Amino acid sequence: MSTGPAVGFDLDMTLIDSRPGIRATYAEVARRTGAPIDPDVAVSRLGPPLEVELASWVSPDQVADLVVLFRRLYPELAVPRIDLLPGAREAVAAVRALGGRSFVLTAKHAASARLHVDHLDLAVDDVVGDAWREGKADVLRERGAAAYVGDHVHDMEAGRGADVLTIGVTTGPCAADELRAAGADHVVPSLHAVGDLLAGLPQATRER
Repeated sequence: MSTGPAVGFDLDMTLIDSRPGIRATYAEVARRTGAPIDPDVAVSRLGPPLEVELASWVSPDQVADLVVLFRRLYPELAVPRIDLLPGAREAVAAVRALGGRSFVLTAKHAASARLHVDHLDLAVDDVVGDAWREGKADVLRERGAAAYVGDHVHDMEAGRGADVLTIGVTTGPCAADELRAAGADHVVPSLHAVGDLLAGLPQATRER
């Protein structure tokens, strides 16, 4: 049984650069349906669930059908185009080196998230999907997490809501100042800097 800390990682734009794959999938959805989606705009604000983004482009009665189509196209169009962000393997390995457990905690559909983890052979211990904002905080509390790493202000709010060490990375749509204002204890430019922060977790005191 693990005796070290449990650490959660967001997925899109934290562990993986999902923009190429998501852009391709949105483009194909728009082509097939005529939905007025601008893929470049959509990928510039990754973070919220797919349903939230689609609702900004189409009427509420269209969202469910587009979600189904997007998820059907996703494995073929998105997964092969998406790679890990620099430092992702090292950050996950740092948790294991502490004797801890790492898990992905994402708003992305759980099955899609698992496809990325398997395709990229990312050595996390679990994948939790379909969680956003307060839902992420609930998972962090349930799992007794010591830290959460993410790129979005909503990730920082989730970590703060769960009272865990919250680390923001500026690889996504949110600037350092935004992440700090949302509750980040630390803000770093990439996952390469996360290992040193996690190394102090057993004795970590939160910075206020």
